[in-house]
Amino acid sequence: MEETYLLNVEGVKKKILHGGQGELPKLQDGSKITFHFQTLKDNFERTVIDDSREAGMPMEIIVGKMFKLEIWETLLSSMRPGEVAEFWCDAIHTGMYALVSRGMRRIAEGRDPLEGQKHRCGMGNMFDYHSTGYDDLDELQQTPQPLIFIMELFRVEEPSAYKRDTWAMSKEEKLAAVPVLHREGNRLVLRKEFAQAAAKYQEAVICLRNLQAKEKPWEDGWLKLESLVTPLVLNYCQCQLELGEYYEVLEHTTELLQKHNDNAKAYFKRAKAHAAVWNEREAREDFLRVAHLDPSMAAAVKKELKQLGERMRKKHVEDRKRYQGLFQPPRGP
Repeated sequence: MEETYLLNVEGVKKKILHGGQGELPKLQDGSKITFHFQTLKDNFERTVIDDSREAGMPMEIIVGKMFKLEIWETLLSSMRPGEVAEFWCDAIHTGMYALVSRGMRRIAEGRDPLEGQKHRCGMGNMFDYHSTGYDDLDELQQTPQPLIFIMELFRVEEPSAYKRDTWAMSKEEKLAAVPVLHREGNRLVLRKEFAQAAAKYQEAVICLRNLQAKEKPWEDGWLKLESLVTPLVLNYCQCQLELGEYYEVLEHTTELLQKHNDNAKAYFKRAKAHAAVWNEREAREDFLRVAHLDPSMAAAVKKELKQLGERMRKKHVEDRKRYQGLFQPPRGP
């Protein structure tokens, strides 16, 4: 079955290779489309550029989330589940393909798709890159040309039918997800499942950071979101202390204290991390800062300083014995 259609889009032709079933899906913002694709050059050899089956997993896009190759949403909206179709697309629709393919290939290779990318619009980034890192994509970038896409549509899921990643949520959905993730993290902490709890706190922080990026720093909207971020970061750091990830704690508490240098709890957690990695001077300074900022924590600080002193004395004794053994001359027979 190979019927050719002209879609109501300039520069696009469709050929159905295998018919699908049911009605055309009704796409809405937030719908998830799962499909396999193959990209070919429009030449005599029909040279294959990309094939999602070789990557071992189908492609997924979220409708309305500004996927860089907008024409794909149009192509997929003309397909039924189970359908396989071939689309010829003129160069006016394929100019961004090199950047899209570059990102997909990096993901398949286990690399960061945004590695080295500048904070600019997609078109600006295109001109910034002298090379995509792939010869065939460099050619497409330098000489935009028609491409052929062969697609097999598996399914279309409504927004409520699947668990969406945080980046795919709307502002309202992210705000609603944060307290849920916070509670889930607290529940996991009570069960001493610290790694899983840390992941929940981290996901909530990502939601809020994404929203903060759209606000002007230190203005009301930004500050309101920051007040939600701070306890989540502290909870995350507590989980990392339990897991022995002390340098992770040092990184996040230091970043937090650069914005909020009066947060006693952040100093306390950083002090414990310093103590764990034998940074005695830094640990003592942070513990003393805690007692100054929050007198109610003085007893806890006193206890920690006592433990720190005992650990350091024990370490000095062990170090002395070790070094003495290194420098003693060997005994004769």
